[in-house]
Amino acid sequence: MTLPDLSGTVTLITGAAGGLGHGLARRFAEAGAAVAVHYRTSVTQAHALVAELQDRGTNALALPADLLSPDQVRHLIESTVDHFGRLDTLVNNAAVQPVQPLPEMTFDQWREVLDTNLDAVFLTTSTAVRRMDPGGSVVNIASIEGSQPAFGHAHYSTAKAALLMHTRTAALEYGPLGIRVNAVSPGLLHREGLETQWPEGVERWQRAAPLGRLGQPEDVGNACVFLASPLASWITGQNLVVDGGMSTHPNW
Repeated sequence: MTLPDLSGTVTLITGAAGGLGHGLARRFAEAGAAVAVHYRTSVTQAHALVAELQDRGTNALALPADLLSPDQVRHLIESTVDHFGRLDTLVNNAAVQPVQPLPEMTFDQWREVLDTNLDAVFLTTSTAVRRMDPGGSVVNIASIEGSQPAFGHAHYSTAKAALLMHTRTAALEYGPLGIRVNAVSPGLLHREGLETQWPEGVERWQRAAPLGRLGQPEDVGNACVFLASPLASWITGQNLVVDGGMSTHPNW
């Protein structure tokens, strides 16, 4: 596969220590970008990812931050620019996805998901764009659940739906500054042990999805690299759905 050339650019990926974050970081590195790996608590995983990227010749750095702390977010962005000399792309990937039926959900459980999946994106984006030159790009990792609810995910679906509107409004207001803002909405992605933990769900997905398989983190990475690249220089405020065609499947 030939990826767009992002040589000379710098990408900051939030929540990069997780499975999807690993896939995103690898794809940006393969496209030639330097990569700032953000983490909150997953110290070992983040530094292992940085070591892997460095072994492949990528300029990479692990940086901790609580994305709900304005001071820590400011330090995250400044540390990225201080180390690499610039910031071209922000990928807002950090998220939580607990399962909790709505009738039993507490306000604290609701707020935890909205805070992490929505408020942190606002704070990180508004801080990062101040250090981007015209031509910079923000890619928000949303979800197909932002337009199609799922049982037990009322807080998650609500946050992702709001994230899609934030993407559009940010594109509208940051566009005059030369900053593009887009979203990628993945479907069900493979992760270690998923087939064992949720065999009936995996089987239903594979049966219903037109392309007949789960997604891989690298599938989402491909979409993000495209949106961050010059190939997408006239694309902003859009949501690229990466779900193997599941959203085309009738549910009646």
